[in-house]
Formats: sequence, C-alpha cells, structure tokens
Amino acid sequence: MAHTLNIISVVCDDQSVREPLMDMLISAGCVAELFRSADEFLSSKGYISTSCLIADTQLPRANGLDLYEQLILSGNVIPTILLVTGPDDNRARALQAGVSHFLRKPFNNGELLACIKSALKDRTMIRGRP
Repeated sequence: MAHTLNIISVVCDDQSVREPLMDMLISAGCVAELFRSADEFLSSKGYISTSCLIADTQLPRANGLDLYEQLILSGNVIPTILLVTGPDDNRARALQAGVSHFLRKPFNNGELLACIKSALKDRTMIRGRP
C-alpha cells in the first residue's frame, strides 16, 4: 500500500505566529506550507494537496471561516482547524459548516498536534478509507 503524504497548510498573516508554527510542524515531522492570506492559498491551488488546513479567524478580507466556506462551496472538503482569538461569535456558524476543530490563541504545541492528528483521521473517514 502506498504511503500518503499529509500536507498541512497554514493560512495566517501574523508572522510572529506563522514562523514558530512552521518550525513546530517541521520538528513534529509534518510537511507544512504557509500562506499569508486566504487569497494566496486559493490562488496557489494549495487546497488540491492539503490534508489539513489551519486558518486564522483574524485574517484581513476573507477570514479562516470564510475560506473554509469557500472551499466547501467549491467541493473541496478539507478538515480545518480554526485559530481563534478572544470571543468566538462565529463558532455556531463554523460548527454548522463542518469545521473540525477550534484552537484558542495562545495554544500549546501538544494541543495543536492532537487537533492535526484528529483532523487527519477525519480526512480519512471523509474519503472513505479505513
């Protein structure tokens, strides 16, 4: 059986979050791709190879939830972890849309890695693999 490469795409405009997150993902053995905006992610077609999406809800223009909803509308179901700051007024909307996980900033690496592991398991179930 062929090994599937799991790519974790991170959409975050905050360099102080993005770079340490990238370092942590690499040190945990993940393949990570970074994007500064939802538009950059969508125009790169990164969604084609993404196994798990981590998106900030504090993005300019299209935030992480907007990005997730755009992906769903285009038929690209990607397990998504939303990074939230402060009160999350969109939690009900996100759960209704099918967002996998929420992480409140600041978060610890263990919490994020547990969410990624769960999201990758969700992805396997979505695609109908055991």
